[in-house]
Amino acid sequence: EPFLTFVPVPDAKAGKNRLHLDFAPDDQGAEVERLLSLGATAVDIGQGDEATWVVLADPEGNEFCVLSAR
Repeated sequence: EPFLTFVPVPDAKAGKNRLHLDFAPDDQGAEVERLLSLGATAVDIGQGDEATWVVLADPEGNEFCVLSAR
């Protein structure tokens, strides 16, 4: 199973992410709640109310998306 390791850095985020991750869990709502409880925050990047994905950011401000189940 693939995994990623995130390492905090002392520098602040200074622009657009160089890498964008999309996650496709079986249960989008449950995964969003789990990630929020771990320190992620909801982000509005102009995706609108009709989007089928949820944009979150990690504690350092790096955005990622949680897609609806396929």
